[in-house]
Amino acid sequence: MIIVQTIEALQEAKKALSGSIGFVPTMGALHKGHLSLIQQAKNENDHLIVSIFVNPTQFLEGEDLDAYPRKEEADIKICKLAGVDILFMPRIDAMYEKDELSIGAPAIRGYILEGEKRPGHFDGMLQVVMKLLNLSGATNAYFGKKDAQQLALITQMVKNYFMDVNIIPCDIVRDENGLALSSRNVYLQGDEKTRALSLARSLKRATKMVMAGELNVEVIKKEMLIVLEETDQVEYVAIVDRAFNELDTVEIGNTIILVAAWVGKPRLIDNLWI
Repeated sequence: MIIVQTIEALQEAKKALSGSIGFVPTMGALHKGHLSLIQQAKNENDHLIVSIFVNPTQFLEGEDLDAYPRKEEADIKICKLAGVDILFMPRIDAMYEKDELSIGAPAIRGYILEGEKRPGHFDGMLQVVMKLLNLSGATNAYFGKKDAQQLALITQMVKNYFMDVNIIPCDIVRDENGLALSSRNVYLQGDEKTRALSLARSLKRATKMVMAGELNVEVIKKEMLIVLEETDQVEYVAIVDRAFNELDTVEIGNTIILVAAWVGKPRLIDNLWI
């Protein structure tokens, strides 16, 4: 495995690659969810590039940029064992100039749900993902479904800017209790780990209701909110189609149920694709 930190070193390392390139962009603190993306990319491509970059432009004022989990040595070991060909770990000054061009999230889909709660977050996310996709020269880039709105916006960006890369959605990975894996789960203390499971349980409740024939969105959301009373604060429960339009009735094969809530220090998100 080659570790590179500069744009020039990445471009030089890529010269030795021939065939398809799989790419997994991450912010580090790698867990089994990241590893599932890495393994899929490894299996489906001739070469594999992984990036680790805690992107400052997608953190809002007061968010946990400085405290975001960083485990550089462990991350390098995980990538090496997983068979990564190139690990790209750039510094901030390699990725950004002082007076940058910028792209913005779409005016509607970029400012609902996560975009409403974290205004400007998706602008920074799309900016860095475009840079990383261009730098990697990826044939296929892999993103988890847990960040469903992010995935939808990246897919739209690739389409709108005619970028030559395939965006591959990957299933959510959960721990043995059903909690969706996240780097921020390390913040959970004591009974918070148990209470955090209410996000997954609310989605299970929704699944059972749909399987029993209940498709009314408001009825489903009401039942989910009862389950979510164990959290400290629910930010939203939303039921939308794959294009993130609000629904009145669940559409089988075209629906995402999303939830965001605070449990102790971390803000957690989870979702279900139906």
